[in-house]
Amino acid sequence: MAYVKPEAVVENMLQAGAGKAELGLKDLLIRGALSGVFLGYATTLAITAITQTGFGIVGAIIFPVGFVMIILLGLELATGNFALLPIAVMDGRTTIGKLAFNWTWVLIGNLIGSVLYACLYYIVITKMGHIDPTTIAATKKIIAIAEHKTLAYAQLGFAGTISAFTSAILCNWMVTLGAVMALTSTTTIGKIGAMWLPIMTFFALGYEHAIVNMFVIPAGMMLGANVSIGEWWAYNEIPVILGNIVGGMLFTGIALYITARKKEATA
Repeated sequence: MAYVKPEAVVENMLQAGAGKAELGLKDLLIRGALSGVFLGYATTLAITAITQTGFGIVGAIIFPVGFVMIILLGLELATGNFALLPIAVMDGRTTIGKLAFNWTWVLIGNLIGSVLYACLYYIVITKMGHIDPTTIAATKKIIAIAEHKTLAYAQLGFAGTISAFTSAILCNWMVTLGAVMALTSTTTIGKIGAMWLPIMTFFALGYEHAIVNMFVIPAGMMLGANVSIGEWWAYNEIPVILGNIVGGMLFTGIALYITARKKEATA
């Protein structure tokens, strides 16, 4: 009784996309900022678990807690909206203008929340700069991740940009699938279990998520990573946002919309 069939899931996706398109600036910024903070919490929790246990899969198993908070509270995460709003436009339930408004302000809200959490994390972990972050295992890991997500791509030039873009496609295919899988159940525990699986998968495979990177790269920079703001955006954030759009919009939103709407029309 708790299971929701794919045709009904797609209808719920359309309703969610249309509803999100009607949200005002205040709600988009607040809900977007909270999402950025919660993913920052989840990322630091996962990195702490990895450094404590030495097993990356432990971090992947833990990381989805942030996504669960976001979905159950109905907050705004740009990467999820990359799948939901385009099909609402295709179905005539909202407009391109409202889609652009939502994506723009949710991304800004996500950025504000992510950087805010990075600042607060820096204050706590370094005791206001009195502790050398390179002496702490978790912060050393964050520094290394920030440099790997930018400088490693920069060294490869165009191939690095395409790699980041493609990694972002694969990432948001799973992340948006997590948002959709939450709609396959009407119970809270069912929603949590269903969304956990694809989110754990993307994190374990190390793919590029724009909002996670809005925390981990600035945090790494604050802690001492040799990365500039320009390098962050040129070599990671811009290609990753574009790749996340393609992955979520095409391979989750539009793909499910086309096939499920066919079944519904011929039933």
